[in-house]
Amino acid sequence: MRYNQLGKSGLLVSELCLGTMTFGNEVNEADSIEMIHRFLDRGGNFLDTADVYVKGESERIVGKAIKDRRSEVVLATKVRMRVGKGPNDFGYSRHRIMEGVDQSLRRLGTDYIDLYQLHVWDNITPIEEAVRALDDLVRAGKVRYIGCSNFLAWQMMKALSYSEFHHLARFISIQPQYSLINREMDREMLPLCKEENVGVLPWAPLGGGFLTGKYQKGETPQSGRLSRGVGESSWEKRALEKNFAILEAVYDVADESGKTPGQIALNWLLQKEEITSPIFGATSFEQFEENLGSTGWQLTSEQWQKLDDVSKLPSEYPQRFLEKFAR
Repeated sequence: MRYNQLGKSGLLVSELCLGTMTFGNEVNEADSIEMIHRFLDRGGNFLDTADVYVKGESERIVGKAIKDRRSEVVLATKVRMRVGKGPNDFGYSRHRIMEGVDQSLRRLGTDYIDLYQLHVWDNITPIEEAVRALDDLVRAGKVRYIGCSNFLAWQMMKALSYSEFHHLARFISIQPQYSLINREMDREMLPLCKEENVGVLPWAPLGGGFLTGKYQKGETPQSGRLSRGVGESSWEKRALEKNFAILEAVYDVADESGKTPGQIALNWLLQKEEITSPIFGATSFEQFEENLGSTGWQLTSEQWQKLDDVSKLPSEYPQRFLEKFAR
């Protein structure tokens, strides 16, 4: 397992991050703990969860798993989503952030969180209030670094600028949806992250399972995440002509390499300059082992470029206009 620097910090994280959204739901407690221990034993050190995952059960299981191995782990969690029926049980008010971190710390069984992340932009709370509250948590020692997830480029830049101007803790990372079939972040977010030295931690790096090769064109899935039609990982959003063309290229490279389609899709991300650590999940030990098998080798430059070419966004304004004047 290789390690990468996380954004503008001295923190090193494993090239894969184990996501725990399924722990306590699709994966029972005993198997969840076993997966975490296997991940740590193989050199992984980066775990991601959120207060809203399985109503806090994911955090509780993660805390139980790392109880005797806390110093080995870079532990990330998130705040923002609704966690109760009260009017202040969601969002980024100082009240919610302070309550949220204490609740997460109790469930995780630890006295500090390595990476505390804003889960989704909050249109109600000024970002200045949220950043000030996060900075207080860093100064108090409850949080060591801060990050965000699912922000637009201008939203993250506004937060970074405010932190820099007022000498406050700044985001060192962002979690966006990003994969061979979801490259919208190429437009503005990835160039911004490269410019500002912000780590990129893609979620859904396999397109909700689409890039594993389990699904066929013209056949609506009857099981798995894509069969449930929820959010971004719905069949309607995945079953596009372009996506099937990308999948065909993944199959071709998989045949050449003797790897699975999922391993090819993950390895493409591992070799992409702007990417720090893709967040992978698993609902079985078979999936877990397959995903870990994406490390320790590399696509050839020709294979990587083939995948990049078939999946890249169309030329758009203003990028194509600005490229004429690039030096």
